[in-house]
Amino acid sequence: MSLSRRALLKASAATAVVGGIGSMAAPHVARAQAAEFTYKYANNLPDSHPMNVRAKEMAAAIKAETNGKFDLQIFPNNQLGSDTDMLSQIRSGGVEFFTLSGLILSTLVPAASINGIGFAFPDYDTVWKAMDGDLGAYVRGQINKAGLVVMDKIWDNGFRQTTSSTRPINGPDDFKGFKIRVPVSPLWTSMFKAFDAAPASINFSEVYSALQTKVVEGQENPLAIISTAKLYEVQKYCSLTNHMWDGFWFLANRRAWESLPDNVRTIVAKNINAAAVKEREDTAKLNAGLQQDLAAKGLVFNQPAVAPFRDKLRAAGFYAEWKGKYGEEAWGLLEKAVGKL
Repeated sequence: MSLSRRALLKASAATAVVGGIGSMAAPHVARAQAAEFTYKYANNLPDSHPMNVRAKEMAAAIKAETNGKFDLQIFPNNQLGSDTDMLSQIRSGGVEFFTLSGLILSTLVPAASINGIGFAFPDYDTVWKAMDGDLGAYVRGQINKAGLVVMDKIWDNGFRQTTSSTRPINGPDDFKGFKIRVPVSPLWTSMFKAFDAAPASINFSEVYSALQTKVVEGQENPLAIISTAKLYEVQKYCSLTNHMWDGFWFLANRRAWESLPDNVRTIVAKNINAAAVKEREDTAKLNAGLQQDLAAKGLVFNQPAVAPFRDKLRAAGFYAEWKGKYGEEAWGLLEKAVGKL
């Protein structure tokens, strides 16, 4: 395969450096510089998040197993643009790999948001049974039809919880008239409207100030994000509603993926999927440990029962509406894993 101009320039610069060092250069250094494939992996999470920690290990393992032939470069924290920008880049080949929430990928692949259906998943065991099983296979099929390649294992973002400055959420009635920030997504807006709440779509960069100035009373996110964004400074209560589970699909540009030799492709896919499983364990532990940490910072926790929320969504026609949007096949696979909604 011919090297890209950028990779060629990098290799030339590296050769000049190695040449200057002379005979002291270790053989593995020279081999590592001669990567035949240099691919970019972009994501929207901080460098310290388990996803990027495991991605660095994964990149090193791939490089070692391919004898330096494949070099995976990681660009965390939206360095290469917003999710929308990066979705365009993965489709055009501007980046070779990208991890994206199914809830955002649903702008291109409608079925990809099905894992975010309100109060569908009671626990992680049920999540992995569905996403590593028939439901995940169905969604991956839909992603492939949209022209992207997707790895077998979905990465974890965690269950989403509800925070508030005014009152804990003990049951669905507590959502009535509740001003809550939600991401720009029909699924979120639809769910909170079914609870008679007042959802407001606000960019994440503005969430802290919106809570501080009481534009909204509350918001919802996994504990890891509530912690890193310091939302506990402007919120008093955290209700462990677990109302949505969210994960990241590991996507590849089809042309870039198919240009890899079979043996390299096998090594890359194996290491990406293994890293995903490790990241799931890390994220679950991180979120569990954070409850104690956030409680020490003054956040008051409560854990409401799930059944009344499901009953309210059912009565409001939320599940029927989304079953119609996803179709019988997808909905049947979801209910096969979680039970009747």
